[in-house]
Amino acid sequence: MSERLSQQAFYELGPRISSSLLALGKTDHQSALEKSLCNLVRLRVSQINQCCFCLHMHSQELREGGEQQARLDVLSAWHEASCFSGRERVALALAESITRIEKDGVTDDIYQQCLQEFGERDLLELMAVILEINSWNRVSISMKFQPDIQ
Repeated sequence: MSERLSQQAFYELGPRISSSLLALGKTDHQSALEKSLCNLVRLRVSQINQCCFCLHMHSQELREGGEQQARLDVLSAWHEASCFSGRERVALALAESITRIEKDGVTDDIYQQCLQEFGERDLLELMAVILEINSWNRVSISMKFQPDIQ
């Protein structure tokens, strides 16, 4: 079995890829998207894609940002959990729709809800965050990146 590139090698040999993905995930300075919302979306997408490395990283970022562990515990069941705001629910619905695009795509209903909640500019910013984390998940899973868990 051949070895895969290490995370360090990925960054050293593929700086264009990593810098492009990092840039894609940085929201515009005019965006009203909250960092916590973006990280919640990143964590949910990473749950769907089963990306161990990103799950660890984004759950840690959320906890360090003050997120309650109880909300993280029920994130995969956000549809039925009452602890998520309407804004979070709309963003999570969009994240799931884009991540599982083969299922139903982004329905007109979800798109209109997002447009109403975020406006055109921030909807595009949110989509960029979702595209970024889906790409990172695929890189991390393909390269078998592992979090530093003791």
